[in-house]
Amino acid sequence: MSENMLVARLDEAQAYMEAQLQGRKPAIGIILGSGLNPFAEEIADPLYVPFTDVPHMKMSTATGHVGRFVCGRVGERMVLAMQGRLHAYEGNSSIEVAFPVWLMARLGVKVLITTNAAGGINESYRVGDFCLMKDHINFTGRNPVASPEAAGLAERFFSMTDAYDPALRALAKEVAARENVRVQEGVYLGLLGPSFESPAEIRAFRAWGADTVAMSVCEEVIAARQMGVRVLGISLVSNPAAGVEGASPNGEEVMEAARNAEANFSRLISGIVAEVD
Repeated sequence: MSENMLVARLDEAQAYMEAQLQGRKPAIGIILGSGLNPFAEEIADPLYVPFTDVPHMKMSTATGHVGRFVCGRVGERMVLAMQGRLHAYEGNSSIEVAFPVWLMARLGVKVLITTNAAGGINESYRVGDFCLMKDHINFTGRNPVASPEAAGLAERFFSMTDAYDPALRALAKEVAARENVRVQEGVYLGLLGPSFESPAEIRAFRAWGADTVAMSVCEEVIAARQMGVRVLGISLVSNPAAGVEGASPNGEEVMEAARNAEANFSRLISGIVAEVD
């Protein structure tokens, strides 16, 4: 894929999405991670666009990921949500994972709330807590802007200091306190997946300063920051990471934790969206 080809593909995807959105101008984007897709059903006056209808977009194949854009209102705010995401472990390249984030930025999204389910490395975290990402360790071995194509979109050499916007984190903590939702704040570590981590890896990650671990987010955030989009990252602590209190994670417990957290997640995200500048 040449630089011109990536830009051309985004041009086509943008034109298609603008036609589907029928004049709607969402400034807030939301990526709904594993088990958190049901929040999209609360979006009022929704317009649905399946990923596979968007030119050059891949389909989400992960369990519990619907694989469509949903544009509508959360309270009084217009949002564009991804009901599911694209992962590296589904066979997607780094550019393919970043494609919908670049697309949302081109559609006018200025704030991105990216969410996922994650394992708790920090032993003080409980299943059902939400962890606000204050930084990340990208251990995927990939970076979507590490290509000549990405230079055609925006500057590729940019700071990742405060990639997770401090003001948005402060707002999230205020909303959580008001809504009586338990939140932590920590460092997220992103891996390629899809196998869960080994206990030895978790011990190493803890020594590096990681508090949570999962298989997404980092490439999305890099793409968002390249485009100047402000980012709030929120993980649902869905399970203790491997070896923590003898844990051996599996996919079903992740989905069960997400189901149990639906009400808290809805209050937290709705409250944040209502007050985002």
